Amino acid sequence: MSDTAMLVKTTSAPTQEIIRVERVKKHYGDVEILKGVDLTVSAGKFTAIMGKSGSGKSTLLGIIAGLEKPDEGNVFIMGQKLDGMSDRDMATLRRRSIGIVFQGFSLIPSLTALDNVLLPTFFATETSAERRHQRGIALLKQVGLGERLYYHPATLSGGEQQRVAIARALMNSPSILLADEPTGNLDQETGASVLELLLDLGRTHGTGLLMVTHDPDVAAKAGNVVEMKDGRIIDGHA
Repeated sequence: MSDTAMLVKTTSAPTQEIIRVERVKKHYGDVEILKGVDLTVSAGKFTAIMGKSGSGKSTLLGIIAGLEKPDEGNVFIMGQKLDGMSDRDMATLRRRSIGIVFQGFSLIPSLTALDNVLLPTFFATETSAERRHQRGIALLKQVGLGERLYYHPATLSGGEQQRVAIARALMNSPSILLADEPTGNLDQETGASVLELLLDLGRTHGTGLLMVTHDPDVAAKAGNVVEMKDGRIIDGHA
């Protein structure tokens, strides 16, 4: 099978609901970070969550990713309710359905770009090691790093490191890509390039993109924009 065939992901139901958040609340000590958030996101769309620092954007993204648990409310991913899931089942759902791109890249310094991309497949048994290796190489080529396969993070620019992180997030062909200020640590030109790459890959893979941002230029590219303030969604829909 060709690299292109390996990378293309189709969605039979483009209006399928992939994320549903119901009345989610979250406290840290006496501080209420999320105050009853409701959100629905459909497949194949780019949805931006905007708001000032402290509005609860990143906390909401972490809860959707299953990295944090809400104090109240429910989250459904691909129709599956996260509440009550075991850590093992949550890790399996995240590995199969969710890709995450962090602002700080979160690459392992001792691993090459290719090995960082292959990390999500460490426990995968459904696909052969050779096929996973081929896919990792194909993804790095697609993000423009075909000549950097065996470079370590310290030898890559910030933009190149973020591209490695994007390739890693797409390694398991997720239905959902969550991005927390993915261009926040990049200069304007590199950030614009990374954003266009995310949008292009989203279209290619049929992946739903949910991105936290405070940048109106980034949000302008989204099909749907949700604005948060003081732990609540005050405008928009997804």
